[in-house]
Amino acid sequence: MTGAFSGPGRANQGLPKVPTPPTGWPIGSYDTYQEAHRAVEHLAASEFPVQEVTIVGVDLMLVERVIGRLSWPKVLGTGALSGAWFGLFVGLLLGLFNQQQASFGPILVGLGIGVVFGVVFAAAGYASTRGRGREIASATQLVAGRYDVLAQPRNAEKGRDLLAKLSMRPNRGIE
Repeated sequence: MTGAFSGPGRANQGLPKVPTPPTGWPIGSYDTYQEAHRAVEHLAASEFPVQEVTIVGVDLMLVERVIGRLSWPKVLGTGALSGAWFGLFVGLLLGLFNQQQASFGPILVGLGIGVVFGVVFAAAGYASTRGRGREIASATQLVAGRYDVLAQPRNAEKGRDLLAKLSMRPNRGIE
């Protein structure tokens, strides 16, 4: 599977440079992305020209899953942890370029300053949104109601036949 950062000359050669609606005829429709991906894997294993296949998420929904309730201790703890990581990174960089002998001074200073800044920025951000409905922590996802597999017209019939054979096999679970 390729991603947005695949290099030139790879599988993304035929991708349009600007957002373009997908083309092709539907050869299968699935409730989950995993099922659609499994169908395309089956097509690939059957020597189908999968470079002509597109998986399209239909009926898109923005889903916000509530993780928990925000409180001052959680906000300050998260800010301290976030600042500590950044401070540790800066301290390590400073320690690398330190002309003196191996010293933990720059690392400890970077860690301490990172924690302080992390707590200050987290507290300022939380204080500025309090009372405006941001008392929860959540994660947002873009999901589809169904996933259609499309193929170019010249191979659509062959793709439908292959996917029909896949649906007749006993379900072994999604790999």
